[in-house]
Amino acid sequence: QVQLVESGGGLVQAGGSLRLSCAASGSIFRINAMGWYRQAPGKQRELVATITSASSTNYADSVKGRFTISRDNAKKTVYLQMNSLKPEDTAVYYCNADITTGIPLRKDDYWGQGTQVTVSS
Repeated sequence: QVQLVESGGGLVQAGGSLRLSCAASGSIFRINAMGWYRQAPGKQRELVATITSASSTNYADSVKGRFTISRDNAKKTVYLQMNSLKPEDTAVYYCNADITTGIPLRKDDYWGQGTQVTVSS
């Protein structure tokens, strides 16, 4: 069984910073792409950033230049450094990972439980 556990959310003033972490555990053969998504009240879940196993990154236009996604493969962890936070960044942030487990090898999509980020004006 695979688990993704997020940490690092909280309350911060506009202009501040937070760092989210998401650690994967379980019977993991390989972690492929990882990413962060967010869902604000009354809105659909949206992509924030993704990172491939080769550390190629992709960002939503709304966070480019402010957020940085990174990963530590040895720790099976993905990070999201969020700087210059704005009230519109307030949402529940979810970690996502495409993970291959074995044996036999099987690829599945996993989600964390979510962590609340609140940015006050």
